[in-house]
Amino acid sequence: MPISLSIDIGGTFTDAVLENDSKRYTSKVLTTRDNPANGFMAAASKVLDLARLSPSDVDVIIHGTTLATNALIERKGAKVGLITTDGFSDSLEIAYEHRFEQSDLFMERPKPLVERHLRIGITERIAADGSILLPLDEASVTKAIAKLKDEKVDAVAIGLLHCYANPSHEDRVADIVKSIMPDTPLSLSSRVSPEIREYDRISTTVANAYVLPLMRGYLESLETLLNSSGYNVPLLLMMSSGSMTTVNTARDLPIRLVESGPAGGAILAKEIAAECALEQVLSFDMGGTTAKICYIDNYEPHFSRSFEVAREYRFLKGSGLPLRIPVIDMVEIGAGGGSIATVDNLGRIRVGPSSAGSSPGPAAYDKGGNKPTVTDADIVLGRIDPKRFAGGEVKLNETLSTYAVDQIISSKLNIPTETAASGISQIVDENMSNVAGVHAIELGKDQKNRSIIAFGGAAPLHACQLAEALGIERIIIPTSAGVGSAVGFLRANIAYEVARSFYMELDNFDAKPINELFESMFEESKSVVILAAETSNLKQTRTVFMRYKGQGHEIAVPIANDELAPNDSKTLFNAFETEYKKLFGRTIPNLSVEAMTWSLTLGTDRALPQFQPSIKTYSKTESKKLQKVFNTKKNKFENIPVFNREDLTAGHKIEGPALIIEDETSTYLSDLFIGYINNLNYIELIARGADI
Repeated sequence: MPISLSIDIGGTFTDAVLENDSKRYTSKVLTTRDNPANGFMAAASKVLDLARLSPSDVDVIIHGTTLATNALIERKGAKVGLITTDGFSDSLEIAYEHRFEQSDLFMERPKPLVERHLRIGITERIAADGSILLPLDEASVTKAIAKLKDEKVDAVAIGLLHCYANPSHEDRVADIVKSIMPDTPLSLSSRVSPEIREYDRISTTVANAYVLPLMRGYLESLETLLNSSGYNVPLLLMMSSGSMTTVNTARDLPIRLVESGPAGGAILAKEIAAECALEQVLSFDMGGTTAKICYIDNYEPHFSRSFEVAREYRFLKGSGLPLRIPVIDMVEIGAGGGSIATVDNLGRIRVGPSSAGSSPGPAAYDKGGNKPTVTDADIVLGRIDPKRFAGGEVKLNETLSTYAVDQIISSKLNIPTETAASGISQIVDENMSNVAGVHAIELGKDQKNRSIIAFGGAAPLHACQLAEALGIERIIIPTSAGVGSAVGFLRANIAYEVARSFYMELDNFDAKPINELFESMFEESKSVVILAAETSNLKQTRTVFMRYKGQGHEIAVPIANDELAPNDSKTLFNAFETEYKKLFGRTIPNLSVEAMTWSLTLGTDRALPQFQPSIKTYSKTESKKLQKVFNTKKNKFENIPVFNREDLTAGHKIEGPALIIEDETSTYLSDLFIGYINNLNYIELIARGADI
């Protein structure tokens, strides 16, 4: 078996996982925000030391990072110039022409990533069918480029009207830019996001240009650093779609790396679901900065073609920058271990969305942070062992946690410190359960009979409370839960998706141009995948995005055939109505259907693990070690047993309340659950009296 190393750079911690045959080694270090590569190398070095290996022993490195996401959120990207069709320079500012928060008189829209004077229109016009209405005026292009050059832009985005149907004008503009500004990175909308909806396409292209110089520089310096340190191996990047790609692709399309870390967690959750034969699960990933929730059915996470980043009203839909790229659909909220707690003007405890991050971090880190966080609250409640936090990487000061909670929360509300800490914990749990419920409604999902798969540094501490709020009776805590996303990287396929818009009514279906389109997309995907994978066992998945005529949005419909036949319009219509009924519970009679966008994904097909039947007999295990932990229901401290995770083996049974401690995380077992160590060595928490 190859020796695989994965590195996940999060907002607070950088996680490393190394697998060598059947052995797994993990490490966790604080993220070095000024230069994330330093944290990357520190985590890699630490895990190699644990495995007693050298860099030359590693066969492949898989990497996920929040660098692109942070650049968009913090507005620390490149100075971008946009070349667009004359008369459409304000599309980024006009956006959807709606108010995402109707009742807020002071609502602020997200500011465009390109300043107004750097959005320049050129003379040209292409129709929706790809025909040229107005030829490209190259003199206007040269004039626009001269202005951008004078403004010393770091990157150029090119987004012309209807270029998804005919990219010839964008290609020619790109040639002229290269001749005048040869060292300036380019992003073409016909390559970044060749789909309908002008604002979404241009927003995605501009975002790609915005992070392009930063990510290209980071990846090039990281490769140099890895080579000089003896890692002469392939470096693969995790994408938001849950697949891996090459460094070369990531250099040109870094926007596809946004949300790469959370995607790894979803991949891990679907593997665990298959091992445990759980067809309906809720993936719960709670780290140091955010919590991510994803619904997984029949061992597949829900996928989407778009999502938002850098929301002005964080976590409020419609207030961010839309990105039209393949992504695992999940909801993310500011509910991590570093989320800061405050008291608002109405005397209510509020948690997040602001985070203390890795620096200064929670008050307990003793790095200058003086605001209480979820981690500080968990310390006050006795749920965290300060000596083993993050594998001993961070030394915690309990006194500072108590002081921060007391000064910011309890003193203002005139309540005991432990009650204030309990309030912080309950608020963050309630926030997560509310978001999980809303997301389920948006997706048309049912939460009944689901199981929670919890991972990330903070998730096992809060999984029982989330399950109680949602009425869920089973929780799975996998091994190495504290570095779950990095483990998921090692389970991902190497794949690439291409999507292109091509409008067609099913009443006038013509298979020939669609088959030609799919052939073109296949070749484009193959050119990426073959750089990192064998071509003998590649699987392709075809999808069409369809809607009833007159509707504003499409739904994804799988295409079973590798090649469409002239009489397949009825097959596509039936497939559409099947998916529509799954989502909305009904179909609409006597309406025609139209196809808008077609996509093809090509990649390796990693088989899901086989179901492992759990053992039937468990014996109760006792612990002589007790720890004072606050019981929120009883509003008092009580002594509960504490177990070291490494001392537990398959067949052990633990009655809640209890605390199970390991290096990267801790599991709080509430009094409503019983813990079992199953044959996969996962901690399985079952609600008392549950018929499971």
